[in-house]
Amino acid sequence: MLDTVKIITTKRNGETLSDESLAALIEAYTCGQVPDYQMSAFLMAAFLRGMDARETTTLTGCMLRSGKVLDFGGASGRTVDKHSTGGVGDKISLSLAPIAAACGVRVPMIAGRALGHTGGTVDKLESIPGYSTRVSPNQLHRQLDELGVFMIGQTDEIAPADRLLYALRDVTATVDFVPFITASIMSKKLAEGLNGLVLDVKSGRGAFMQTEREARHLAEMLVSVGTRFGTPTVAWLTDMNIPLGRTVGNWLEVEESIACLCGQGPEDVMSLTLQLCGEMLVLADLADSPDSGVQLARNAVESGRALDIFATLVAAQGGDTSVIENPSRRQRTCLPQVVRAPEMADRFVTDLDARILGIAATEMGVGRTVKEDLVDPEAGIVLHRKPGDAVQPDEPLASFYTRKTGLSAQFEQAILSAYSFGNQAPPSRSVLIDRFTDTGWSNAA
Repeated sequence: MLDTVKIITTKRNGETLSDESLAALIEAYTCGQVPDYQMSAFLMAAFLRGMDARETTTLTGCMLRSGKVLDFGGASGRTVDKHSTGGVGDKISLSLAPIAAACGVRVPMIAGRALGHTGGTVDKLESIPGYSTRVSPNQLHRQLDELGVFMIGQTDEIAPADRLLYALRDVTATVDFVPFITASIMSKKLAEGLNGLVLDVKSGRGAFMQTEREARHLAEMLVSVGTRFGTPTVAWLTDMNIPLGRTVGNWLEVEESIACLCGQGPEDVMSLTLQLCGEMLVLADLADSPDSGVQLARNAVESGRALDIFATLVAAQGGDTSVIENPSRRQRTCLPQVVRAPEMADRFVTDLDARILGIAATEMGVGRTVKEDLVDPEAGIVLHRKPGDAVQPDEPLASFYTRKTGLSAQFEQAILSAYSFGNQAPPSRSVLIDRFTDTGWSNAA
């Protein structure tokens, strides 16, 4: 019989676990033989005492083998996916997947829900009326063959151990731990039977890895695990000190993604989306270099093919395409509340703390503060001013949407506290920091 207490004690004492012990624990928890309170104790023990590279790889394999591994060998073309480690305003997948599919990549995307202060692609997709993130295996194969893309949530069959642990980590303060993040991401992605994987590893205040050193370590671990499992993997280190784009919230981010698919999205969102798509095209053998892949991706947007793919994807998964064609058709029940620049505001916005905004948005209803919370598709923040923008006292800085109107003053104060002002505009900087493959970093630091 499994001695769960012994496993917890071993890890609590800082010792390494055998492959057999980890496998037994994950299997028993997935089958319901280990209760949440014991698995919570294990998660915290591992979080505090650490896990080495072997344990991380073993954990990934155990979570991967807890369910089915998809096989899309019959589909024409190569299957390549993208995954982000999570950030505030990170809606990249929503536009990236259809752009890549429009270029000929097969994109079998299994996405996650909100985790901690960061949003989740599944929650964003489900803010589209009627959209289903649970699709039958037969439809997945047919959709990938005919359309080149599907975007779903985790199912009972695909990495069920990760689905269970993902929710538990969110409410036990064990999210920002490299071995858990690695195993969670790679077990889902490897279950897709990929020919290649592109990773967006975020660094900064709004990321789980708040220092560049931590983020580089995570990128190296992710690429290493992908390589060990035979999946060519590329990672980009990107800046998450400031929210991506100008929206934070589920439907709000869908609206912004539609603008991106029309070629009208914010510069930071567009540049990151196109760069990651260029990498996907290289792994799919559809481009000779990331730069040529970026140009192909840009052509797919400018021609309208990418937006058409997204609308067809939404229709295939039961969503209302009328709100894709015209986002204003989606009925709103929340009214915007405006946050204005204070009297002491200087000439420019110089900084904007992504973490503060992410936490505020979560409390508004964008994410979950307890495991059982339901997200509010309308809740969120629209940023009218970001670093580098000119500002005068009493001008709108942001608007926010929430049903928790009793907390409006608290939310307004939180948003104001995220802003910094000064007499000079800050230097512009790219969201793209560095690139990592199995041969090393492009810009060693």
